[in-house]
Amino acid sequence: MSTQSRSGRRSFFTSMGALAAAGVAAKMASSPPVAAPPAEAEPPPGTGYRLTDHIKKYYRTTKI
Repeated sequence: MSTQSRSGRRSFFTSMGALAAAGVAAKMASSPPVAAPPAEAEPPPGTGYRLTDHIKKYYRTTKI
């Protein structure tokens, strides 16, 4: 292989990488910032996790 074809291939891949990075940077700069999702209200009582006697007994059995 000659050094000419190696050099041409390297510059091609280098320029393609630079173009890809520039495209990603342009896309990131043009898109509006993503807003944080609104905070959720407290769930009504009685839903979700509850610490019952059964669960307390299980936690006591797992202590080392």
